[in-house]
This record gives sequence, C-alpha cells and structure tokens, in this order.
Amino acid sequence: MKKELSAPTMKDVAREAGVALGTVSKVVNGLPVGEPYKRRVEEAIQKLNYQVNSYAQGLKASRTHTIALLIPNTVEPFFASLVYHINLALLRRKYRMLLCSTDSDPGMEQEYIDMARQNKVDGIIGLTYNPNLKIEEGTPFIAIDRSMGPKISCVTSDNFAGGQLAAEKLADLGCKNVAFLRIGSSLTNEPNKRKAGFENGCLSRGLHYEMKILNDGDPYEEFEAFLTEHIQDGKLSFDGIFCVTDHLAYEILKTLRRLNQRVPEDVQVIGFDGTRHFGSLEYTCSTIVQPVSEIAEMCVELLLQENAPVKPPLICLPVSYAYGGTTLEERN
Repeated sequence: MKKELSAPTMKDVAREAGVALGTVSKVVNGLPVGEPYKRRVEEAIQKLNYQVNSYAQGLKASRTHTIALLIPNTVEPFFASLVYHINLALLRRKYRMLLCSTDSDPGMEQEYIDMARQNKVDGIIGLTYNPNLKIEEGTPFIAIDRSMGPKISCVTSDNFAGGQLAAEKLADLGCKNVAFLRIGSSLTNEPNKRKAGFENGCLSRGLHYEMKILNDGDPYEEFEAFLTEHIQDGKLSFDGIFCVTDHLAYEILKTLRRLNQRVPEDVQVIGFDGTRHFGSLEYTCSTIVQPVSEIAEMCVELLLQENAPVKPPLICLPVSYAYGGTTLEERN
C-alpha cells in the first residue's frame, strides 16, 4: 500500500529555506525579518505548499479571527442580506464568519451560543428569539433587533420612525382608511415598535385605521378572512394597507388578487424591509427600507471595538421609503 505523504511542517520550511525555525515563525506571523530571509522562507513555503493552520495560531493567541453569526434562517431575503453584508464587513477586517442558522429554535440558539464559546470564537452577533437566552459574562455579543440588557449593545433600524413614515406616506398618497397587518414573534423586540409608529402617524394625519395582529404559527387565512369582512359590494373599505414585513406584503398582495382588488388602484400597499427581486434589482413592493449594510457594519464595528469603556445599549439607524409598484406614485 502506498504511504500517504504528510503535510509539510514549519520545520520542513526552515530546512528547505536554510534558516532557523524562529525565522519561519516570524515570517508566518508577519513579524519583521531581514528581506533576504523573508524571501527565502516565502519561496520555501510556495515550493512545499505549506499551509498555515490559522485556527491553531488563534488558539495559541486566544484569538481565532472568527465571529459567530446567529440568524433565524437564510431563506428570508432580509436575513440573507444581513448574512451577506456581515460577512463582507468581517472579510474587510480579515475575520471569518461561522454561520449558525437556528430556524428560530430557542433551544438551538442556546446550543449555538455554547458551541461558539467552546470553539473560542472572538465574538457573537445574534438575531435571536429565545427569551431565556443565557450569555456568559464577558462574552462579546452584539444583538440585532432585540435589547438584551445594558451590557449588550443592540443594533436596529428606527422601527418607530418606519411605522410612522408608512402611515404618513399612505396619507400623502390620498388614503383615508387604512389597515395595519402584522404576524411575528410575541417576544418584546424592536420591530414591535412599528405598530406604535404607525398608530402615531395615523393619529397625526387623521387617518382612520384598524389592526389585525397574528403570532408566528397562526394561519395566513385569518388575514384573508379579516379583509373579506371589510368588502362591501365588491369593494374593500381599506384604501391603504401597511404590512410589517415585505414577506407579509407579498402574501397580502396574492390575497388581494384573489379578492379581485386592484393594487394600487383600489388599495395601496406598503411593506417593511426593502426586499429586492433577486437581491439587487427592483423592490418587491413599495416599502420602508432597512439600511442592511449599515446595520452589518455597525454590528461588526461594535463587536471588534477594543478598549471601549462603555458601548451604547441601543443604536437605531434611519430608514427610508422606496417606491415598488404597489403605491400610486410614479417611479422617479
């Protein structure tokens, strides 16, 4: 049987380059050495195809240059976009990302936190739904969309302002009677503020509004029943609808078509998130846009910030409105 060749070691590189082992170590770790020695070591590394075990290096230095990201899933476009931008922000800083998709399972979220600690990642960014999540003292952790105590920074969009902006936009577009539709976690988190913002916007503009709120797991058919109840002589009494996510807006648009309601002629619809077709093209609906790349950048910046005496408990980033074909205005 043919014996497999073992991977070259640092000693092999030193022997090939004709230098001391310490010289190879300095070159590998980016420490200064004489240019002739550096060149000989680099040539030996290339010739032997020596691979640096960066993870082992990190363990020795108590730093792995790896960040764990906890995300509910990568199916929802907003979550997928967050993953993409956080990974880019880490790569720019020479860090790697350990992706932990939890499927919104509270138990799995805790398992991933424990696993991340055992693997000695340098920190964790988490969008989580476990109300009893335990994070050890001293664990570098940045939360997205959920405040988890004064010692853990939370990065989020300005959800209250986004809800208010949606109401004001519907009013500006001529709506008089609007509906607020929500499905989501019962956990107290920042996106829940979209409701209060929308109510405030309706009150300030004199809009009549009604609300239909469901929890995760409730059937979408309840929304269809709610809208059907508000149809008289084939016409929906609402002329504007705000959905707290673009995903919900997508489902409601299908429901409106089944109910023979024209969008945007009969009813205008605004979602929330800023989801685009195929990730970078047109918006899936008129929407309140979350600044995903800025959220990602802020999370990474705060997590890797060293020697900061105090980190802010809550950072709200501004949102904006974008036309996506489900409101009456013309495209710019």
